[in-house]
Amino acid sequence: MSILRLATARTAAVPFRPQNRILQQHTLPFSALAPVAKQVTVTFVEPDGAEIEATGEEGTNLMELAHENDVDLEGACEGACACSTCHVILEDKIYDELPEPSDEENDMLDLAFGLTDTSRLGCQVELTPDMEGMRIKLPSATRNFYVDGAKPAHH
Repeated sequence: MSILRLATARTAAVPFRPQNRILQQHTLPFSALAPVAKQVTVTFVEPDGAEIEATGEEGTNLMELAHENDVDLEGACEGACACSTCHVILEDKIYDELPEPSDEENDMLDLAFGLTDTSRLGCQVELTPDMEGMRIKLPSATRNFYVDGAKPAHH
């Protein structure tokens, strides 16, 4: 008899009893252990003035949130902080509360069209509860050195 067949025969012969389950009384479903993410709603303001309200989970970056809600925010490098096509303009209050941009983000922002004092890359800014109701302005143009005007579709 092969080892596999022997193991199968032995496990099949053991009847199920509640006492056979290890820690049965103390187990919780995985979903009960996961922290509940807070939903945050923000408004994207497109260059033509159109407003798109978007809701996402705390920790989602602005670029992903925009793509999930069909906001026209490019993100050519798909969040690798290797371009400036997800450039957004934040409110002063929110900008001041964020951690300082990294050197890599500042290097990419130097390439952004229409740079302002409160510009950030959407891929580097994650939603927090403090951002509830925030308005995010999109610049009137982007600089995509790969293919001008190309916009990757979200997955």
